[in-house]
Amino acid sequence: MSPHDVLCVLLERLGANDGTAVLISEHELTHWPTAAVAVLKSQGMLVKASPASSVVCPGCEDECVMPVHVLNYPTGRAAFVVCGRRNDVCRVPVASNQLEQWQTSANLIADLLARLLGLRRPSASDTADSARWEVGLFKGRQHSGHLVLLPDGGSLKLTLAGHSVALGDLLFLESQRFEVDRRALTRLVDQPIAGGGDQESAAQRRERLQKRVDAERARGNGAFNKTVAEEEGIGVSRLKQILAAKPEPPKAGSKW
Repeated sequence: MSPHDVLCVLLERLGANDGTAVLISEHELTHWPTAAVAVLKSQGMLVKASPASSVVCPGCEDECVMPVHVLNYPTGRAAFVVCGRRNDVCRVPVASNQLEQWQTSANLIADLLARLLGLRRPSASDTADSARWEVGLFKGRQHSGHLVLLPDGGSLKLTLAGHSVALGDLLFLESQRFEVDRRALTRLVDQPIAGGGDQESAAQRRERLQKRVDAERARGNGAFNKTVAEEEGIGVSRLKQILAAKPEPPKAGSKW
Protein backbone atom coordinates (compact mmCIF):
# COMPACT_ATOMS: atom_id res chain seq x y z
CA MET A 1 0.00 0.00 0.00
CA SER A 2 1.61 3.24 -1.16
CA PRO A 3 1.08 6.74 0.32
CA HIS A 4 -1.02 7.53 -2.77
CA ASP A 5 -3.21 4.51 -2.04
CA VAL A 6 -3.71 5.75 1.53
CA LEU A 7 -4.91 9.14 0.30
CA CYS A 8 -7.25 7.48 -2.22
CA VAL A 9 -8.79 5.35 0.55
CA LEU A 10 -9.44 8.41 2.71
CA LEU A 11 -10.94 10.44 -0.14
CA GLU A 12 -13.19 7.57 -1.21
CA ARG A 13 -14.52 7.09 2.32
CA LEU A 14 -15.12 10.80 2.74
CA GLY A 15 -16.87 11.00 -0.60
CA ALA A 16 -19.12 8.11 0.32
CA ASN A 17 -19.95 9.94 3.56
CA ASP A 18 -20.62 13.30 1.82
CA GLY A 19 -17.57 14.82 3.46
CA THR A 20 -18.67 14.35 7.06
CA ALA A 21 -16.31 12.80 9.62
CA VAL A 22 -15.03 9.28 9.00
CA LEU A 23 -13.55 7.15 11.80
CA ILE A 24 -10.47 4.94 11.37
CA SER A 25 -9.20 2.59 14.06
CA GLU A 26 -5.63 2.55 15.31
CA HIS A 27 -5.65 -1.15 14.48
CA GLU A 28 -6.29 -0.40 10.81
CA LEU A 29 -3.61 2.28 10.77
CA THR A 30 -1.01 -0.31 11.81
CA HIS A 31 -1.47 -1.88 8.36
CA TRP A 32 -0.80 1.42 6.55
CA PRO A 33 2.66 2.79 5.67
CA THR A 34 4.16 4.25 8.84
CA ALA A 35 5.56 7.34 7.11
CA ALA A 36 2.24 8.12 5.45
CA VAL A 37 0.34 7.82 8.74
CA ALA A 38 2.87 10.11 10.42
CA VAL A 39 2.29 12.76 7.73
CA LEU A 40 -1.50 12.45 8.02
CA LYS A 41 -1.32 13.03 11.77
CA SER A 42 1.31 15.79 11.72
CA GLN A 43 -0.56 17.71 9.01
CA GLY A 44 -3.87 17.51 10.87
CA MET A 45 -5.64 15.33 8.34
CA LEU A 46 -6.07 12.67 11.01
CA VAL A 47 -7.06 13.84 14.50
CA LYS A 48 -7.67 11.77 17.62
CA ALA A 49 -11.30 10.77 18.18
CA SER A 50 -13.09 9.39 21.24
CA PRO A 51 -12.50 5.68 21.97
CA ALA A 52 -14.83 3.29 20.16
CA SER A 53 -17.93 2.26 22.09
CA SER A 54 -18.35 -0.94 20.05
CA VAL A 55 -15.99 -3.24 18.16
CA VAL A 56 -15.96 -6.37 16.06
CA CYS A 57 -15.68 -9.14 18.64
CA PRO A 58 -12.43 -11.13 18.19
CA GLY A 59 -13.84 -14.14 20.06
CA CYS A 60 -14.83 -16.25 17.03
CA GLU A 61 -15.25 -16.28 13.28
CA ASP A 62 -18.75 -14.73 13.44
CA GLU A 63 -17.23 -11.25 13.85
CA CYS A 64 -20.26 -9.76 15.63
CA VAL A 65 -20.28 -6.04 16.41
CA MET A 66 -20.58 -5.79 20.20
CA PRO A 67 -20.59 -2.99 22.81
CA VAL A 68 -17.35 -2.54 24.76
CA HIS A 69 -17.11 -2.66 28.55
CA VAL A 70 -14.16 -1.02 30.31
CA LEU A 71 -12.99 -1.68 33.88
CA ASN A 72 -10.42 0.59 35.53
CA TYR A 73 -7.84 -0.94 37.89
CA PRO A 74 -4.99 0.68 39.87
CA THR A 75 -2.56 -0.86 37.40
CA GLY A 76 -4.49 0.10 34.29
CA ARG A 77 -7.75 -0.71 32.58
CA ALA A 78 -9.21 -3.71 30.82
CA ALA A 79 -11.62 -3.65 27.88
CA PHE A 80 -13.80 -6.58 26.84
CA VAL A 81 -17.05 -7.60 25.20
CA VAL A 82 -19.58 -10.00 26.68
CA CYS A 83 -20.84 -12.70 24.34
CA GLY A 84 -24.15 -14.39 25.18
CA ARG A 85 -24.58 -16.10 21.84
CA ARG A 86 -22.25 -19.06 22.38
CA ASN A 87 -21.74 -21.45 25.28
CA ASP A 88 -17.99 -21.66 24.81
CA VAL A 89 -17.39 -17.88 24.78
CA CYS A 90 -18.21 -15.36 27.51
CA ARG A 91 -15.93 -12.42 28.28
CA VAL A 92 -13.62 -11.64 25.35
CA PRO A 93 -10.64 -9.29 25.93
CA VAL A 94 -10.27 -6.40 23.47
CA ALA A 95 -6.87 -4.93 22.64
CA SER A 96 -6.45 -1.21 23.30
CA ASN A 97 -5.64 -0.44 19.67
CA GLN A 98 -9.08 -1.72 18.71
CA LEU A 99 -10.62 1.07 20.79
CA GLU A 100 -8.32 3.91 19.79
CA GLN A 101 -9.52 5.68 16.68
CA TRP A 102 -8.84 8.70 14.54
CA GLN A 103 -11.05 10.79 12.32
CA THR A 104 -10.81 12.82 9.14
CA SER A 105 -13.31 15.07 7.41
CA ALA A 106 -13.73 17.40 4.45
CA ASN A 107 -13.33 20.32 6.83
CA LEU A 108 -9.90 19.05 7.87
CA ILE A 109 -8.95 18.68 4.21
CA ALA A 110 -10.07 22.26 3.54
CA ASP A 111 -7.84 23.37 6.42
CA LEU A 112 -4.94 21.43 4.90
CA LEU A 113 -5.48 22.94 1.44
CA ALA A 114 -5.62 26.44 2.90
CA ARG A 115 -2.29 25.91 4.67
CA LEU A 116 -0.62 24.43 1.60
CA LEU A 117 -1.83 27.31 -0.59
CA GLY A 118 -1.37 30.07 1.99
CA LEU A 119 -5.06 31.02 2.00
CA ARG A 120 -7.27 32.33 4.78
CA ARG A 121 -10.35 30.23 5.40
CA PRO A 122 -13.61 31.96 6.35
CA SER A 123 -14.80 31.45 9.90
CA ALA A 124 -17.42 28.77 10.57
CA SER A 125 -20.09 31.46 10.96
CA ASP A 126 -19.42 32.62 7.40
CA THR A 127 -20.11 29.17 5.93
CA ALA A 128 -23.32 27.77 7.34
CA ASP A 129 -23.74 25.12 4.66
CA SER A 130 -22.43 21.85 6.10
CA ALA A 131 -21.95 20.36 2.61
CA ARG A 132 -19.77 23.20 1.33
CA TRP A 133 -16.27 23.98 2.59
CA GLU A 134 -14.71 27.18 1.31
CA VAL A 135 -10.93 26.96 1.23
CA GLY A 136 -10.28 30.63 0.52
CA LEU A 137 -9.73 33.21 -2.19
CA PHE A 138 -7.17 31.84 -4.67
CA LYS A 139 -5.25 34.41 -6.71
CA GLY A 140 -3.87 33.58 -10.13
CA ARG A 141 -1.75 35.76 -12.40
CA GLN A 142 -4.75 37.61 -13.85
CA HIS A 143 -7.85 36.67 -11.85
CA SER A 144 -8.98 35.55 -8.41
CA GLY A 145 -11.68 33.07 -7.44
CA HIS A 146 -13.16 31.30 -4.44
CA LEU A 147 -11.81 27.77 -4.03
CA VAL A 148 -14.54 25.52 -2.64
CA LEU A 149 -14.56 21.85 -1.62
CA LEU A 150 -17.78 19.92 -2.32
CA PRO A 151 -19.03 16.31 -2.19
CA ASP A 152 -19.59 14.86 -5.63
CA GLY A 153 -21.46 11.55 -5.81
CA GLY A 154 -19.10 9.37 -3.80
CA SER A 155 -16.03 11.58 -4.20
CA LEU A 156 -14.83 15.09 -3.39
CA LYS A 157 -14.25 17.89 -5.87
CA LEU A 158 -12.88 21.42 -5.96
CA THR A 159 -14.67 24.23 -7.77
CA LEU A 160 -12.87 27.37 -8.92
CA ALA A 161 -13.91 30.09 -11.38
CA GLY A 162 -16.58 27.91 -12.96
CA HIS A 163 -14.33 24.84 -13.22
CA SER A 164 -14.81 21.58 -11.34
CA VAL A 165 -12.01 19.06 -10.78
CA ALA A 166 -11.64 15.91 -8.68
CA LEU A 167 -9.67 16.56 -5.49
CA GLY A 168 -7.59 13.44 -6.13
CA ASP A 169 -6.27 15.03 -9.33
CA LEU A 170 -4.80 18.00 -7.45
CA LEU A 171 -3.83 16.76 -3.98
CA PHE A 172 -1.01 14.25 -3.57
CA LEU A 173 0.57 12.47 -0.63
CA GLU A 174 4.25 11.78 -1.06
CA SER A 175 6.34 9.77 1.38
CA GLN A 176 7.11 12.75 3.63
CA ARG A 177 4.64 15.51 2.71
CA PHE A 178 1.48 16.63 0.95
CA GLU A 179 1.60 18.48 -2.34
CA VAL A 180 -1.10 20.42 -4.17
CA ASP A 181 -0.96 21.29 -7.89
CA ARG A 182 -0.86 25.09 -7.64
CA ARG A 183 -0.07 25.47 -11.34
CA ALA A 184 -3.26 23.66 -12.33
CA LEU A 185 -5.30 25.88 -10.01
CA THR A 186 -3.66 28.98 -11.48
CA ARG A 187 -4.58 27.89 -15.00
CA LEU A 188 -8.19 27.34 -13.94
CA VAL A 189 -8.64 30.65 -12.17
CA ASP A 190 -7.01 32.58 -15.02
CA GLN A 191 -9.44 31.00 -17.50
CA PRO A 192 -12.80 31.57 -15.76
CA ILE A 193 -16.00 30.18 -17.23
CA ALA A 194 -18.51 32.99 -17.72
CA GLY A 195 -21.61 32.49 -15.60
CA GLY A 196 -20.17 29.43 -13.87
CA GLY A 197 -18.60 28.74 -10.55
CA ASP A 198 -19.53 29.28 -6.99
CA GLN A 199 -21.87 32.24 -7.13
CA GLU A 200 -22.17 34.83 -4.36
CA SER A 201 -24.83 37.53 -4.38
CA ALA A 202 -23.93 41.17 -3.72
CA ALA A 203 -25.69 41.00 -0.35
CA GLN A 204 -23.83 37.83 0.64
CA ARG A 205 -20.50 39.35 -0.37
CA ARG A 206 -21.20 42.55 1.56
CA GLU A 207 -22.17 40.56 4.66
CA ARG A 208 -19.08 38.34 4.40
CA LEU A 209 -16.72 41.29 4.00
CA GLN A 210 -18.35 43.20 6.84
CA LYS A 211 -17.76 40.20 9.13
CA ARG A 212 -14.11 40.11 8.11
CA VAL A 213 -13.68 43.86 8.74
CA ASP A 214 -15.40 43.56 12.13
CA ALA A 215 -13.17 40.60 13.05
CA GLU A 216 -9.96 42.45 12.13
CA ARG A 217 -11.10 45.55 14.00
CA ALA A 218 -11.88 43.44 17.09
CA ARG A 219 -8.35 41.99 16.93
CA GLY A 220 -6.95 45.51 17.20
CA ASN A 221 -5.73 45.63 13.59
CA GLY A 222 -5.61 49.34 12.74
CA ALA A 223 -5.34 48.57 9.03
CA PHE A 224 -8.46 46.41 9.01
CA ASN A 225 -9.77 47.74 5.68
CA LYS A 226 -6.42 47.28 3.97
CA THR A 227 -6.06 43.73 5.29
CA VAL A 228 -9.49 42.64 4.05
CA ALA A 229 -9.11 44.43 0.71
CA GLU A 230 -5.82 42.63 0.04
CA GLU A 231 -7.40 39.28 0.89
CA GLU A 232 -10.20 40.00 -1.58
CA GLY A 233 -7.88 41.27 -4.30
CA ILE A 234 -9.50 44.72 -4.46
CA GLY A 235 -8.62 48.25 -3.41
CA VAL A 236 -9.60 49.85 -0.11
CA SER A 237 -11.85 52.35 -1.88
CA ARG A 238 -13.70 49.54 -3.63
CA LEU A 239 -14.10 47.70 -0.31
CA LYS A 240 -15.64 50.80 1.24
CA GLN A 241 -18.04 51.11 -1.71
CA ILE A 242 -19.20 47.53 -1.26
CA LEU A 243 -19.73 47.94 2.48
CA ALA A 244 -21.55 51.25 2.04
CA ALA A 245 -23.92 49.92 -0.63
CA LYS A 246 -27.53 49.63 0.53
CA PRO A 247 -29.69 46.59 -0.28
CA GLU A 248 -32.05 47.16 -3.21
CA PRO A 249 -35.63 47.93 -2.18
CA PRO A 250 -38.18 45.11 -2.69
CA LYS A 251 -39.80 45.00 -6.10
CA ALA A 252 -43.46 45.91 -6.46
CA GLY A 253 -45.67 42.97 -5.56
CA SER A 254 -42.90 41.18 -3.65
CA LYS A 255 -43.66 39.78 -0.22
CA TRP A 256 -40.19 40.61 1.01
